[in-house]
Amino acid sequence: MEDLKEKKQEIRTQVEKMLAAFSAAEILEKQRLIEEQLFDFANFREAEKTLLYISHPREMDMSKILKRCSASPKEIVLPLFNGDSNGAKLYKITDIKKDLRSGPGNILEPDPDRCKPVSMDDIDIALIPGIAFDEKGGRLGIGSGRYDRLMAKLPITARKVACATEAQMTPLIPMESHNKYVDIIITEKRIIYKI
Repeated sequence: MEDLKEKKQEIRTQVEKMLAAFSAAEILEKQRLIEEQLFDFANFREAEKTLLYISHPREMDMSKILKRCSASPKEIVLPLFNGDSNGAKLYKITDIKKDLRSGPGNILEPDPDRCKPVSMDDIDIALIPGIAFDEKGGRLGIGSGRYDRLMAKLPITARKVACATEAQMTPLIPMESHNKYVDIIITEKRIIYKI
């Protein structure tokens, strides 16, 4: 078990070093290409209730995707994680400037006093964060396990999609029984369907 944690941390460190080697302009261009692929992706275009996320500093920046979705007819849904049980509730965001508040680690989160709750069963597509991925849909996050628990509660019909640069792709993510796979990974160069 300790070996597995060390291997996961090693992958996180390798990916972070690779990403740090890119200039800010290179990262912005990669993210722009990923965003274009995402908005051209049929499953994403057709989805009505879209689960997004607010980026952690080590994940792909979702701010432009969030803004672009808010200008579309899509219903934007964001998770609010409960710190005690690590459970999550989903909330519909109608105004990204007014409906978000600062949460733990200064990461924005839905304000439950302003937002309407959404059932997990209503989600059509979910964008799932991560630091590294493999072509089988294996995902390595920041290590909190929050998104593994959230993904387990989503309906089987909801596509779980990750946006990542090619630098975040690795040959094999060591997966444990509680870890969940994504269905699709969109990079700046390709769309990868879980093998």
